[in-house]
Amino acid sequence: MAEASKIEARLKKLERAQAVRDDIEAIKRLKYRYFRCLDSKLWDELVECFAEDATTSYSGGKYSFQGREAIMKFLREGLGPTMISMHHGHHPEIEITGKTTARGIWALHDYVIVTQSNTALRGASFYHDEYVKVGGEWKIQQTGYDRVFEEVWDRNETKSLRITRSMFAPPGK
Repeated sequence: MAEASKIEARLKKLERAQAVRDDIEAIKRLKYRYFRCLDSKLWDELVECFAEDATTSYSGGKYSFQGREAIMKFLREGLGPTMISMHHGHHPEIEITGKTTARGIWALHDYVIVTQSNTALRGASFYHDEYVKVGGEWKIQQTGYDRVFEEVWDRNETKSLRITRSMFAPPGK
């Protein structure tokens, strides 16, 4: 009898550990989808990454919004048609804090080209996120980043620098 209860206890422990690994993997996929949708301007898909009452605090709180509609308005306008962006999240540190809550820290490398002014920005940041599981699916409850550095330059200063392809340019441009 004692042996069976030990085996049962070990099995429960393994199941809990697997559930945590599954949740962490789901949160990673959520954040990866956030970056992909952001750079691809897939706004209808991006909005699904956020909880209804999500909040943001981008750039050390300079751009703070409450509710996913306000967040999406900022992102749509901020990354409009003259912006080409690349956001790469790395080195996730994710902690499951409850049955339906988690938090994470992500290193970010971003590169943004403003085609209208032919300027560019490159930076590094650390995202600090909180997640909530809603209906069995992880969502971003709070997200924001603090800059490590940011640099901006005029692309016109490098005469040979040009964009040869963009997913947002009309064919042949």
